[in-house]
Amino acid sequence: MSVRRSVIIGTGSYLPQQVLTNADLAARIDTSDEWIQERTGIRRRHIAAAGEFTSDLGAEAARRALAAAGLTPNDIDLIVVATATPDQTFPAVATVIQHKLGMLHGVAFDVAAVCSGFLYALTVTDSLLQSGAHNRALVIGAETFSRLLDWEDRTTAVLFGDGAGAIVMEAQAQPGSTASDRGVLACRLHSDGRYNDLLHVDGGPGSTGTTGKLRMKGKEVFRHAVTNLSSVMGEVLEVASLTPADVAWVVPHQANLRILEATAKKLNLAPERVVVTVDSHANTSAASVPLALDVAVRDGRIQRGDLLLLEAMGGGFTWGAAAVRW
Repeated sequence: MSVRRSVIIGTGSYLPQQVLTNADLAARIDTSDEWIQERTGIRRRHIAAAGEFTSDLGAEAARRALAAAGLTPNDIDLIVVATATPDQTFPAVATVIQHKLGMLHGVAFDVAAVCSGFLYALTVTDSLLQSGAHNRALVIGAETFSRLLDWEDRTTAVLFGDGAGAIVMEAQAQPGSTASDRGVLACRLHSDGRYNDLLHVDGGPGSTGTTGKLRMKGKEVFRHAVTNLSSVMGEVLEVASLTPADVAWVVPHQANLRILEATAKKLNLAPERVVVTVDSHANTSAASVPLALDVAVRDGRIQRGDLLLLEAMGGGFTWGAAAVRW
């Protein structure tokens, strides 16, 4: 008996033209290229230009994903955008992107789960496609995180960058076996609001009336990230009746190279099977998973039939993982 699966049929990404290297940062704050690379693995990041908004980045990533899928905006009936840096408090960035793509139909809305946002958006979209409510969707992670940074705080200013990634998902009939089906095989999400103070922005329209700046207690976040991510990755594999040996590629949230390595080690996953872009993109929050996915698809690493394990953790705390057959 066949089942309805959400299959990824196209990927795209966009990075702003301006590149900010570690050396550039060292000229502005008390840090060094060696210090940053040793602790994070980051060498450079992209920064949005003045007048370049989250919706601009997301719309361009969406256009590239549509081109890869051989589709036009008229073929899409749902847009879900994950972002913590909307152009405005409202309306949703998704509706702005809908307009920029020239779409006069369909449904568009945002999901807010910070760095886990793309996994949340993927899971929500998968449910809507499986239900039959929609047939083809754009799922976008887009951020201009540089605008939340305190550029005097070297512990956070060096970690983040701007960018966007997008996928096109299509509901397709599949045989009903996780061993052979393409598409999303399993998703699992979690949150725990007790840890707000470990990773948050110290402002908001409903509290201070300001955007605020990002604040983080890095050591505590690192510890929770390794534990939570390895746990949810194991959970999603168990739900899908898969093992780490089945995984061709881990496509993780690109927060810190040491987190990527420690998480893979906990599941006995070979480090060479982890897609790493944190060195050149830094942490792009909700954009990091689709950005890394697009890189690995376009350079040929990811091949038809590969089992992918996507994972992310962000402020809240929120975290999640998904098993996807390419």
